[in-house]
Amino acid sequence: MSASKVKNIVPLLDRVLVQRIKPVEKTASGIYIPEKAQEASNQGRVIAVGKGALNKDGSYLPLQVAAGDKVILPSFGGSSVKIQDEEYFLFRDSEILAKVEEN
Repeated sequence: MSASKVKNIVPLLDRVLVQRIKPVEKTASGIYIPEKAQEASNQGRVIAVGKGALNKDGSYLPLQVAAGDKVILPSFGGSSVKIQDEEYFLFRDSEILAKVEEN
């Protein structure tokens, strides 16, 4: 996937572009897990964010997440976007369940 293609996508308002983290394909002992048996990942990495929602005064409300953050996503929802065989999702900032703090 070309990084420049993703940089061309700028989410509007309070939307966030997220790529789901791929599930584990093999166990620690080296056994490959069939695709149907893999757990669907509810974690993702924020690729790009919009400016934020507008308030009554016309100024932008800041988003809770930033590009590069690891987040927990709902099981369903988001708008699917495919770019060169890679799948991304657009979520509203309020739909993202949590941000994972990495120390």
